[in-house]
Amino acid sequence: MTDTPTPWRRWILAARTRTLPAAIVPVAVGASSVRPLSLNWVNTALAGLVALSLQIGTNYANDYSDGVRGTDEVRVGPFRLTASRLVAARSVRNAAFACFLLAAVLGLALASRTSWWFVPIGASAIAAGWFYTGGPKPYGYFGFGELFVMLYFGFVATVGSAFAQHRHWSAQVWWLAVATGSMACALLEANNIRDIAGDQAAGKKTLAARLGRRQSSWLYALCGAGVSVGSVAGAGPIGFLAIAIYLVGLSKFVITSRSGREMLPLLQFSARAQLAMGLGLVLSNWFYYSPGSKNLVITCGVALVLSGVWCARAIAGQKG
Repeated sequence: MTDTPTPWRRWILAARTRTLPAAIVPVAVGASSVRPLSLNWVNTALAGLVALSLQIGTNYANDYSDGVRGTDEVRVGPFRLTASRLVAARSVRNAAFACFLLAAVLGLALASRTSWWFVPIGASAIAAGWFYTGGPKPYGYFGFGELFVMLYFGFVATVGSAFAQHRHWSAQVWWLAVATGSMACALLEANNIRDIAGDQAAGKKTLAARLGRRQSSWLYALCGAGVSVGSVAGAGPIGFLAIAIYLVGLSKFVITSRSGREMLPLLQFSARAQLAMGLGLVLSNWFYYSPGSKNLVITCGVALVLSGVWCARAIAGQKG
């Protein structure tokens, strides 16, 4: 960035707003999967706030841990608070802890309304957020990021949000969890493929860094396949949108000679693809049991238009 961001904007940039769909989409998809039963809006809101707090806390924790290790010294991605030295590392760490504390308080409220099993699950999610890049042996530095993202942004967030509605879940929601988890993994790969050179230099052995730029294209392709399979199995026709969306991402960004800063548009594309697919799945869940087949046709049409507009803007490199 050429201009130094204002104090408030520094924190907003470090929260990495383009990654926040990874928190909201699985909650919305999981909650809507209980249709035709009614949604418990209070529990859904609590689950969404817990997910957002965890995501922002993890982003700040990542900023702090990578910054104090020096990993971000050669980063080509978004603005980082700690590496910029505009904010004290201790302040970034405390912001992460504050977000985790908020997630814990909101999680306790959700557990009191649903099941106390959410307490150990939530505690493990906070630990996963911190130890992704924090602690003496951060699992993100050894290629396990995708596994934990699939677990927490896929199965825990999606199935958990479905359970929070009426204390049960359907077989369908597990397939939807595969889709939402794969979307979040695609977002992670968009970051990791961009950062291959810097991560290799810093000794951060993500799967993308281990495989190298060319072979890591298959990781993104696998994520797109996961979204497609999970969406088709969990939601039917609307799932075929995923195939078209992620094929565009692969052809325009991934299966190319682009690297480093040239891969920055892939993050925007992946975030918008996740939002578009998430909305499509929510609408499909919502209208599937409504009278008349026109609703499903309308759902597909709306999702197609949104997907086309958002993803085309990302490809064109326009600001969202």
